[in-house]
Amino acid sequence: MSEFTFFFRGRDRSQSPDQMQKTTQRWVAWFKELGEKGHIKYPGHPLEHTGKIVSGKQKSVHDGPYAEAKDVVGGYMVIEARDITHAVELSKGCPILEAGGSVEVRPVEKFNM
Repeated sequence: MSEFTFFFRGRDRSQSPDQMQKTTQRWVAWFKELGEKGHIKYPGHPLEHTGKIVSGKQKSVHDGPYAEAKDVVGGYMVIEARDITHAVELSKGCPILEAGGSVEVRPVEKFNM
């Protein structure tokens, strides 16, 4: 099994409290299903919509993120899957897709130290 990181993009902040509760229930059910099948390596966390960006040789610091809302990473998790095709299939159950969001699936590169 290999490790992959799912980056979740496109959080919908215009939901009513009832819609947010239903969305949360779908996320919990999806996480539970992945966990029961042994795919969750690290559950990750949702991310705040604020932060700082440090860039360049001068190490300049700016408020961020400045990407469009649909492109901002809202959270992440690390899963285990046979290969990237399997990881992509697992990502298709993510509730963020129902809200027009996306899941970026990235292999985790191992460093030998």
